[in-house]
Formats: sequence, structure tokens, C-alpha cells
Amino acid sequence: MDAGAPAIRLAGFQPAPLNRLPGEAHSPGQAFFLRTEDGLRLRLGLWQPEGEATGTVLLFPGRTEYLEKYAPVAARLAAEGLAVLAIDWRGQGMSDRLLPDPRAGHIRDFADYQTDVVEIVLAADALALPRPWHLLAHSMGGCIGLGALLNGLPVRTAAFSAPMWGLHHPRVPDAVITGLTGTAHRLGRAELTAIGTGGGGTYLLDAPFRGNALTGDPLQWARLVAQAGSWPHLTLGGATYAWIAAARAECRRLAALPSPDLPALIGLGGAEAVISRAAVQNRAAVWPGARLLDLPGARHELMFESAPVAEQFLAAALELFRA
Repeated sequence: MDAGAPAIRLAGFQPAPLNRLPGEAHSPGQAFFLRTEDGLRLRLGLWQPEGEATGTVLLFPGRTEYLEKYAPVAARLAAEGLAVLAIDWRGQGMSDRLLPDPRAGHIRDFADYQTDVVEIVLAADALALPRPWHLLAHSMGGCIGLGALLNGLPVRTAAFSAPMWGLHHPRVPDAVITGLTGTAHRLGRAELTAIGTGGGGTYLLDAPFRGNALTGDPLQWARLVAQAGSWPHLTLGGATYAWIAAARAECRRLAALPSPDLPALIGLGGAEAVISRAAVQNRAAVWPGARLLDLPGARHELMFESAPVAEQFLAAALELFRA
């Protein structure tokens, strides 16, 4: 933790590792394991400010991600007086994987992620993390987060970075994806990694910096590559046919529901090529309390883009949280 930050005793939780690259100056935080109602072990991370916190941010990462990636973001929020509680979703990071093949990104139903959300809320209560609570969610975490808000997640505001409210697949017709996932299910192959999603590799280690879909900042890219190379057991490969089918079903379900009644910030990059820009714009248009922050030239990782872009998004999120 940061020097001077008060330690929270993780009574009732099993301590967990939290890695740190050599030379990183930001707070390592604390990490712990807990068990879900359906018996899975999840890893959560906690960062605290110096002195008394003025609120708590529940941080929902995206697909393939892990706590260590967000340590600089958590440190930035802690420097502003906020506690941060983040999670490794089931099936990724240091939480229990869901298939014998640990590289496959899998889920049976996106409703299963809401079980993890319940555990985050229970942990935040058990740790007596100060209110008000706020949501900060990226990509797949934005899909889970919107579902959680509609289920009554007890937060005052929500900030979304490139939320996955629709998938981006411009070269493959929707009917073809439906057919492929349906065929895989009928043939008992829904747990296989889908063609075109990266197989068992790691995007950060396999893709060149030039033309990557995540960030235009070479220093941020280098940090993410260093993490993936240093801790390969935390990384994840392509998505299964079941994950794709479940994700598309959840996006359709959410699109048919009204927007939550709370203030929100929705960040969207002008060069977004991972999630559907149209789906995000459509939701923002029917969310009276939401502000759409369109960032020209930014790619998918708004919090890990060039410094001006990342700072613009985080400053807007902090303004929302303070208000």
C-alpha cells in the first residue's frame, strides 16, 4: 500500500498474491481470495488512500484482464481519496478457471458473472469500505456492470470505458456468427475456442504494436506486454463459442431494457475496434443521466492510452464521482 495508507485487516479472507513489475512506483495494494456461492475461488484487490477515504470505487475489468493491470489506475484514484476494490472475474486472472484448458475464455451464461458481483458487494460490506460507492467498468466489465446496475448495484454513479454493449465483427455477418455458435453447441463443441478469437495465444504477446486494437501509446503497450510476459499464468487466450453466444445474448437482453436512473460517464474511442461503437452510442442516447465522452483517435484502452487521453477520461470520471 501507499506509505501512510491504513491497513485493513482482511479477516475472513485468504491472502492472495498481487504481482508488481520491477521499478513500478505505484501502490501494490492488497489482494485476497474468497469463495462464491457456487464454490469458485475469486481473487479481489484492494487499494486505499492515505488517511480517511471519501468513497469507494468498485472496479470491473474486461475480458482477459487481471488486477495487476489496473494498479496505476487504482493508485490514481487512491491519490484522490478513494478506496478501490477490483476483481478477477471467474475464468480469468488468478480466479478459478472454468475449463480443463486454462487458456480458453469461457462462460456458460453472463448471469454467472452477477454471482461474482454479489461477492464484490458482500466483500465491500465486510471490509466496511466507505460510501458512497461508485462503479468504474471497462469493456466486458461494462456489460456486467450495466446488468448489475439494473439488478440494483448500490452505487451512486457509474463510469464506463469502452463498454461492451455490443460486439464488433465487421467482416463476419451476424447470421454467420449465429450459425457457427449454434452448430458448435449442437455438436458438443461449445467449450472449444472459437475460430478467429486468438486460439490459445496471448494478444499482447502475439500482436505487433503497429496496428494493435488496444492502445496507440508505446509505453503503455510495453507495460502491458511486460506484464503478460512476466505472468503468463494470469493471461487468457481466445473466447469459446459458448462465451460468444452468451455475450451476444446478454448484449441483446440489455439493449431491450431501460437505462438505470443514475449519473453516468460513457467513454468511447474514435478508433474503437473491439466493441460496437453503435451499441454504445445507442445506449448513451437513451440514458438521460449519461454523458458520452467521445475521444477522437483513441483505441479500446482509454485508461491506458496516451497520457492526455487517459487523463481526460479519468479526470471526467473523478469529476462524476465527486459530484
